[in-house]
Amino acid sequence: MSKRKEKEEPTPEVAIAISMEEFDAMKAQFAEAQAKSQEYIDAWQRERADFTNFRRRAEAEAQQSYRYATGTTIKKFLAVIDDLERALVHRPAGDTWADGVELVYRKFQSLLDAEGVTRIDAEGKLFDPNLHEAIMQEPSSEHESGTVIAVLQQGYMHGDRVLRPALVKVAQ
Repeated sequence: MSKRKEKEEPTPEVAIAISMEEFDAMKAQFAEAQAKSQEYIDAWQRERADFTNFRRRAEAEAQQSYRYATGTTIKKFLAVIDDLERALVHRPAGDTWADGVELVYRKFQSLLDAEGVTRIDAEGKLFDPNLHEAIMQEPSSEHESGTVIAVLQQGYMHGDRVLRPALVKVAQ
């Protein structure tokens, strides 16, 4: 015969007699402990949210500092690209040396593109003092007053920051 485990019978609940005043006091202590617990949870959640916000701000500031430093460095090279563009405008046809200069220009332009540097599209647009610097005004019957009619020096942006405004001629 196999031995079977006998079921243990539940123990009868023990009744403890307490007065109503003691019950009310325990109930008040329990409510106070629950309120304190909720207060601690709320404080913890606020601190967690504050830390998350701090971390986001720190990351945003680090990215902004990086973009500013990158933009400042790139700005120093814009004069070089201007010189390359001027050289390419006046290059002799069929000159292999000039073709090499064009390849250097294209490489340089692709590096700027990879860094998020874009040209400010100015010609034919309305003058915007945030993007353009007017150095000349000229009467024009073909263009509306305040329209950029010529770009004298190309402007560049890095993301939403203007690295260098475009030097432009504006119609009167």
